Amino acid sequence: MKELKAMFEPKSVAIIGASRNKSAVGYSILNNLVNGFKGKIFPVNPKAAEIDGLRCYPSVMDISGDVDLAVIVIKNNFVPFVMKECAEKGVKAVIIISAGFREIGVDGKILEQEVIDIAREYGISVIGPNCLGVINTDPSIVMNASFSRVMPKSGNVAFISQSGALCTAVLDYVKDKNIGFSKFISVGNKADINVVDLVRYLKDDPKTDVILMYIEDLIEVREFIEIARETALNGKPILAIKSGRTPQGAKAASSHTGSLMGADEVYDAMFDQAGVLRMDSVADIFDYTTAFANQLIPKGDRVAIVTNAGGPGIIATDACVRYGIKMAKFEEATTQRLKECLPSTANISNPVDVIGDARHDRYESVLDQLIEDSNVDGIIIILTPQSVTNIKEIADVIVSYCKKTDKTILTCFMGSSDIAKGVKVLEREHIPHYSFPEDAAKTFAGMVHYRDMCDRKHVDFEKYHVDVDTVESIIAEAKNSGETFLTINQGMDIFKAYGFPTLPYGFGKDKEDVVSIAGEIGFPVVLKVVSRDIIHKFDVGGVVMNLNSKEDVAEAYEKMRASIALKLPDVDIDGVFIQSMGKAGREVILGMNHDAHFGDVMMFGLGGIYVEALKDVSFRVAPIQEYEARQMIKDIRTHKILEGLRGEKPSDIETIVDCLKRLSQLSCDHPDIKEIDINPLLVYEQGQGARVVDARIVIQKK
Repeated sequence: MKELKAMFEPKSVAIIGASRNKSAVGYSILNNLVNGFKGKIFPVNPKAAEIDGLRCYPSVMDISGDVDLAVIVIKNNFVPFVMKECAEKGVKAVIIISAGFREIGVDGKILEQEVIDIAREYGISVIGPNCLGVINTDPSIVMNASFSRVMPKSGNVAFISQSGALCTAVLDYVKDKNIGFSKFISVGNKADINVVDLVRYLKDDPKTDVILMYIEDLIEVREFIEIARETALNGKPILAIKSGRTPQGAKAASSHTGSLMGADEVYDAMFDQAGVLRMDSVADIFDYTTAFANQLIPKGDRVAIVTNAGGPGIIATDACVRYGIKMAKFEEATTQRLKECLPSTANISNPVDVIGDARHDRYESVLDQLIEDSNVDGIIIILTPQSVTNIKEIADVIVSYCKKTDKTILTCFMGSSDIAKGVKVLEREHIPHYSFPEDAAKTFAGMVHYRDMCDRKHVDFEKYHVDVDTVESIIAEAKNSGETFLTINQGMDIFKAYGFPTLPYGFGKDKEDVVSIAGEIGFPVVLKVVSRDIIHKFDVGGVVMNLNSKEDVAEAYEKMRASIALKLPDVDIDGVFIQSMGKAGREVILGMNHDAHFGDVMMFGLGGIYVEALKDVSFRVAPIQEYEARQMIKDIRTHKILEGLRGEKPSDIETIVDCLKRLSQLSCDHPDIKEIDINPLLVYEQGQGARVVDARIVIQKK
């Protein structure tokens, strides 16, 4: 764990590369620190005796006192030398603003590694290089160690960004909004301090209640899932924008899992595992932030809508339903009191329409009832400016009710100039306000989703008692032979060792073996050719099913060999896999693909020959817990087929969950396994289990 106290709470800062040129970055950073920082400031520039009245030092070594933090703003090739000086001086943390490192290519990457090697040798924490800098608004610190022209207001929201340009745009955007930040962090190249380190620090930061992040890539995936989940469960929502929503094409892989696995889908799955809410846009992130930073998380998903116009109320209702939010059903007492306090033309069911001539007292009467109704978890209040609408007074009423209820309240004053005074009141009092009803509904849905994620039961990963040695032996034998594709009989041996439900099977090298083994297994059986050179066995006649006697098996064996010889005359055949015919059931696919970026990525979907055409699949990063296994099943569009449709009995979902957890353990226990496909897993009716029918396992090259 990185020590970041000196980075965010230094008592002294040296600006190495401070400048007298007011258009230079080195001057901007120095000026930002002078205007607020409570600690000591040491400009470093060998060509200046002083800058704006501050004594300037030739090097960091010439500073007489301790230096907690150094901000480096010099030419890239001088940075390693300066880092060594910082190490000798005992500097604990460094922000490298300078560019010209990994982002420019091979030479820059070598230079960056040299800098980080020095930092790690001496235990220096580094943010950057190629970053905007760091801001801490804590009134006891007030540190703007960046070259941003804006110092944000103090607040309870931390922002982490890989894009310095986005940082400046966001700071400018919130300048006129009443949104405050605790920390503002531009991470640049993430050569040392990464997103995981920062989330770990912010998890325990008393000044931070909400964490925002913009990320372009995430290397430390497993660690991120763990620390982000812990942070979210401790009551600090994490909202993220991950760039790269557009498809990048399927990976070249022999398994269905690999060919179906897109990076964006895996990021979605990973964020869900981590308890992180993924945003679609910068606008969304601030819509959500305003609510999370200033309102309590709703206790449930039942919302009441109050409006003075029917159309916007209907729009809000449609949006709530679309985003999975329930329209609250009022208690009888609430309905009766609404009937008494509203005009006969008003709508007293949900959404409550107080009619266009409503003034603040009518809104007040409705809110009186709704905050006392136990069937209401949150309220969306809509206002459209009409001739008698006293907008500011209605805003004042809303503020007063927000202070005396624990229900989530979001507002939507529609319009622009007419509503400005009311919106100003809401923003001043930190009441979430949205320009359109859909945005308020979407935000409420996001808060409910966060609550649901926090309610998940996260337990220790279940470990099955399995035969690890058998699997290691099979993998070692294949690697020693230079093979990467395991045969189906090797794959089945692995699944059997890990407790997967397999059908009786055997392996024969010639016709006599095959016929004998088939008789021992019992009929009916299926024959499958075993050859590392044949991936799609059906295409060459390499699979024959429903064989009910030894004579059938012998005849099928001869026909299979003849068909393969005709279509693939030079192929090497190891033998034939004989397997008991499984009874009909639902076909599902379970898979794993080891990705250099994400690690072991698991997949689930309906199986069979159409899996790549339908692409109805879900993903998670291994290891997974039981909840995540169940969620993988629920995430596919066709999960209701497994639950039973139109009188059909449900499938044995418990066995699917068990197999997913076993697959997760198998993947994590054996890093030499690169790809796994179980396609299909035949799933029977509830309580009757499932059977692995076919297997494809690929291992890493030796």
